[in-house]
Amino acid sequence: MYVLVAPCILNPACRARGITTEEDLRYFHRAAERCRRFSVEMVPLPCPETIYLGADREPGSFLDRLATDEFSALLDRLEAEVRALIRERGEPPLAIVGVDSSPTCGVTATYYSSVKQPGRGAFLARFPDIPAIDVKEFSRYRVYLAGPLFSEAERAYNLVLRDLLEAHLFDVYLPQEVGDTSCTRCREEHRTIFTQHLRVLRDIDAVVAVIDGADADSGTSWEMGYAYALGKKIVALRTDFRIAGQNELVNLMLEESARVVAAKEDLPQALGSLLPASG
Repeated sequence: MYVLVAPCILNPACRARGITTEEDLRYFHRAAERCRRFSVEMVPLPCPETIYLGADREPGSFLDRLATDEFSALLDRLEAEVRALIRERGEPPLAIVGVDSSPTCGVTATYYSSVKQPGRGAFLARFPDIPAIDVKEFSRYRVYLAGPLFSEAERAYNLVLRDLLEAHLFDVYLPQEVGDTSCTRCREEHRTIFTQHLRVLRDIDAVVAVIDGADADSGTSWEMGYAYALGKKIVALRTDFRIAGQNELVNLMLEESARVVAAKEDLPQALGSLLPASG
């Protein structure tokens, strides 16, 4: 299992002079962490800009610096090399991980001219058959799994969800695995668990919340509200066929703050999985 990655993710020195921020480096680091965590090999693409213009170069758009016959011929050669590499491996990559705004390796935005515009960069556009994801999105893989955890059945179901999400390369924080499992806790334990959950909710990238039941679990509802206030992505799972109203499954506020799916198999794609949907 491997991904093709823009070379600057592994070596930021490939980028034009002065454009790499500390935030960029954090995204690059987290993308590499995700691959290490799930044993996904990062295979660097060649850097057409570095080959053509050199490593120590000023920023510029495609039209400014790269709209030449010579650069087009270089892209032809590099594309052939990458496709030969894929054939040698015998399996396609999960995706290309690119860097938005790049004239060559942008995914959803690129500086073709002096104004950023939608679309792939000039090199990634050579591979329309391979899914591409921006490194910022790829690096968002840490999930807080919120749901009732009071019965044996609830805890077992949470483990099923955890395993499903981790099979799709998401790192899951599960409250029941950090001591949130007993009614005999002292006040100090309460405070410790509360503080731990808060810290993780601030740090994760998304919340998956189980909102089954005649009324959603109160702790889960609180975690969803807190995550929403922090601007986190929330995906809610509602498999319960009961409804609260003509246009309401369980609770208007919870539903409007999340994307709601009706089957656990839909969770990975709602989170942006790179792998095929489960059966």
